[in-house]
Amino acid sequence: MFVTHSGPVNVEQFRWIAVLAAGPSALLGGLSAAQAGGLRGFRTRPVELLLPASARRDVLPQGVRVHRTTVLPAQDVLAVGQPPRTMLARSVVDAAQWAASDDEARAVVAAAFQQRLVVGGEIHEVLDRLPRMRRRSLVTATATDAAGGSHSLSELEFLDLTRRAGLPLPTRQQIRYDPAGRRRYLDAYFARWRVHVEIDGGQHLDPAHAWADMRRQNSLWIEGDRVLRFPAWALRARPDEVVAQLRAALRMAGWPG
Repeated sequence: MFVTHSGPVNVEQFRWIAVLAAGPSALLGGLSAAQAGGLRGFRTRPVELLLPASARRDVLPQGVRVHRTTVLPAQDVLAVGQPPRTMLARSVVDAAQWAASDDEARAVVAAAFQQRLVVGGEIHEVLDRLPRMRRRSLVTATATDAAGGSHSLSELEFLDLTRRAGLPLPTRQQIRYDPAGRRRYLDAYFARWRVHVEIDGGQHLDPAHAWADMRRQNSLWIEGDRVLRFPAWALRARPDEVVAQLRAALRMAGWPG
């Protein structure tokens, strides 16, 4: 292998170096393959490779992590595209099972749906082929919720809260149109009782973003909806308060409890 310039090696080039160094059967896998396929929002880490269990492995450069598998059917391998890598659905599943924590695993799956890199049952089809994978139940549940419209870790946590509290389940990513006719997506909407919940992440600290959300909230209030807003941190640090306010809003709107 030769690098034909004197500058630092970038991420894309290092992925190629890793794949070529590992031999002809090596593929980019996990988060590395998902990022090569377009997944955004995650810090670049050691390059992850997937090799057949029987493949011989040469000495690899520092910063490369190798995983082996006995299950690698043709439908999980990208037929075109460089460098060689697994298909996005398989990449996301492997990234989730190799993640450092359950929260990271859930975030990867949710982000893949939110960024429209995977759809519908693609994740479940991969899971069917990997019955003994790590975190299988967690990934199955997360993919089911994400396909239903929960597209961030905080939205998934909110859904977990409502289930544990015995509250009705909301519609996620409900489409509404603002007064200007623009399509908007509601984080969680209890349609029968017209209760709308927004989960505020770090992006809401940006003044322009915050004002856009306030304007949308005001239009919903004007139309008669009850709107509750919770910061993402409160779902973890103050879950009882979140549930109490949500339960009170639903009861005031006519939910019998």
